[in-house]
Amino acid sequence: MKKLFLLITVALFSWAVIGQSKNKSYAVYGVGFYNLENLFDTCHDVGHNDYEYLPDGTNKWTGLKYTNKLKNMSRVLAELGTDVLKGIGCAVIGVSEVENAKCLTDLCNQEPLKARDFQFVHIEGPDQRGVDCALLYNPKLFQVRDVKLVPYIYILPEDSMRATRGFLTVSGTLAGEHVTIIVNHLPSRGATSFYREEGGRQIRLVKDSLMKDDPNVKLFIMGDMNDDPQDRSMAEALGAKRKMKDVEDDGLWNPFWDTLASGTGTLQYDGKWNLFDQIILSRNLIEPDNMKPNEVKPSKIDCTSLKYLKHQIFRRDYLFQKEGRYKGNTLRTHAGGAWLNGYSDHLPTVVYVVKEMP
Repeated sequence: MKKLFLLITVALFSWAVIGQSKNKSYAVYGVGFYNLENLFDTCHDVGHNDYEYLPDGTNKWTGLKYTNKLKNMSRVLAELGTDVLKGIGCAVIGVSEVENAKCLTDLCNQEPLKARDFQFVHIEGPDQRGVDCALLYNPKLFQVRDVKLVPYIYILPEDSMRATRGFLTVSGTLAGEHVTIIVNHLPSRGATSFYREEGGRQIRLVKDSLMKDDPNVKLFIMGDMNDDPQDRSMAEALGAKRKMKDVEDDGLWNPFWDTLASGTGTLQYDGKWNLFDQIILSRNLIEPDNMKPNEVKPSKIDCTSLKYLKHQIFRRDYLFQKEGRYKGNTLRTHAGGAWLNGYSDHLPTVVYVVKEMP
């Protein structure tokens, strides 16, 4: 019986599968997402309601707190993806709840990210609080082609004066292929489901436009959706399917649907897990026949182009409260008016994709 030995060759960013008669190498890439939970600097941005994140604001947001926040966020971002790609981490990471380009510059200058020369893509959006989405990337692994911020359109007349986060759409090259990443932060649950469903419909239109422009483009739709995978905004409006086999040629697959069904998520409310932080894949990134999530083996699928390998919620002990009433919950920056010097109310997520090396 033929035996296969799996070897991760970090220096080549690859997995090498060695058989008896011939060798094959597989390059693996991490694509992540993280809600940074209010990464604000300490200065007022004109036109934005950022007053609680000023030194004299509600949160007494001083330089010390900002510096610690940057340090904590950079630690998580640098470690994201290293469960598979040790010492390398993700090629790209979408982020939400970041105030401006200064915060992103300061973040990328933190030693763990600076050591990998992380860069960022950001377009200032219209959100009333001033929080935006952005994309961090390792330029050795991902090259940016084009960037657009597609606005979220409020369609009801009573919402005509409102504004919120748009859809950051970044086209680039990963593993020699055309890849586009759409980073989202849909309206919060302070709004009704209608507004997130409308967000799902609008993302679907962006997706359709991108596929019309290039039918071969490979799409990663990620973000804090403020809904779970089975909710109408994701399952119906966006149309992201639970099972690979149900995905149509121009459709989408949500690997995190079954993850939530298994009892784990990315944030908790009233002791119950939700999974708002999703990374959704286009049909051309998956092999739907006889494959289960996280059980895909490179040797069993056609990896001549990028294909889904596995996904995970990133968990570390330091991301959770260790004691007290909320033991086991995510360790936040603030809670109950107290500064906890924590991380975020969300956990990060990551998808790994694989490609056979020539």
